[in-house]
Amino acid sequence: MGGIIILCGIVGKPNAGKSTFFSAATLIPVKIAPYPFTTIEPNIGTAYVKIPCVCREFNVKDNPKNSICINGIRYIPFQLMDVAGLVPDAWKGRGLGNKFLDELRRASVLIHIVDASGSTDEEGRIVPPGTYNPCKDVEFLEREIVMWIRQIIMNDWQRMIKIREKEVDEILLERLSGLQVTKEHVNKALENTGLEGKKLNSWNEEDLINFCYELRKINKPILIAANKIDLPTAEDGIKKLKEKYPNEIIIPCSAEAELVLRRAAEKGLIKYSPGDENFEIIDESRITQNQRKALKIIEERVLNKWGGTGVQEILNTAVFKILKMMVVYPVEDINKLSDHYGNILPDALLIKNGTTARELAYIIHQELGDTFLYAIDVRTKQRIGENAKLKMNDIIKIVATKARK
Repeated sequence: MGGIIILCGIVGKPNAGKSTFFSAATLIPVKIAPYPFTTIEPNIGTAYVKIPCVCREFNVKDNPKNSICINGIRYIPFQLMDVAGLVPDAWKGRGLGNKFLDELRRASVLIHIVDASGSTDEEGRIVPPGTYNPCKDVEFLEREIVMWIRQIIMNDWQRMIKIREKEVDEILLERLSGLQVTKEHVNKALENTGLEGKKLNSWNEEDLINFCYELRKINKPILIAANKIDLPTAEDGIKKLKEKYPNEIIIPCSAEAELVLRRAAEKGLIKYSPGDENFEIIDESRITQNQRKALKIIEERVLNKWGGTGVQEILNTAVFKILKMMVVYPVEDINKLSDHYGNILPDALLIKNGTTARELAYIIHQELGDTFLYAIDVRTKQRIGENAKLKMNDIIKIVATKARK
């Protein structure tokens, strides 16, 4: 039982810190080097959103099966994918463009790692900090993805404009289904661009680009991770980003600082949990002078100044704010909060906001959805019907009829 499968793609130009961010979020060692195209094959790993667990509210000792609970904090897994750096005109096949744009087809949300310090140019080459405007990276990446979607549509354009027996949304949906596009996505993009009811053979280039832009926003929403805040010039870069893109979600971060802290915690050198505002050295005698110096820099330049590394905030924002997910805890025994085997609060499921009780039953198991009778809200002990919308941190028991043999 794992809830809805979420795949979050990490995108950006070479040397912006994508692989470092991936390693920090997953603790999977990947090849990291200061030159373009270090990542050749996409890396896929497990990252976690972090929330207070309901075990605290009920004062119980849980034993999770699909997630992790540490000191009353539940870490719930989802998939993270790091692809090769994109450069301008990647959609035309420049660099490793087409191959890795295609890797993003399954992604539900994109985290754009931007070098906010301005120390790498559009190709990912090292330049003096502050000499490159990070806003250019946002512009170029948007264009690359939009032109990639346009190219997918244009590959079959002549056949598409001759189809008479289908509506425009059906034709486009058929062409774009490989991007995890739904009919709702297509219709919303058509509505937002004023293209509803307009036949494809009357679309001009501007219509097509506007449609692709709207579809990108709906189907592949982007969160901007303003990376390298440990460098002094990042503050100015973040100011530029926020001034030019006031409606975008922009979160300052230091992937390198998070990676150092997580590795130090993994080795038992410090006490640190992802997203914490500070850390604690466990044993001074085990820390070398260089390690102490590195931790001091992180403390001064990142934690004290920015209130954290930003990595965990980015992961939580991508899942909960952008994808609008929530967490529910299904149980069988409403008194013990356990499953059939006695495991207490065994599963924390990531599901879409607005999910109904019956839809949850189907997420758990097809047969449970088919034989659904009602659900029980464990907090209130009240029955709720199949169309009742669930809420964040609900603890739910599904009651069903016995399946026919």
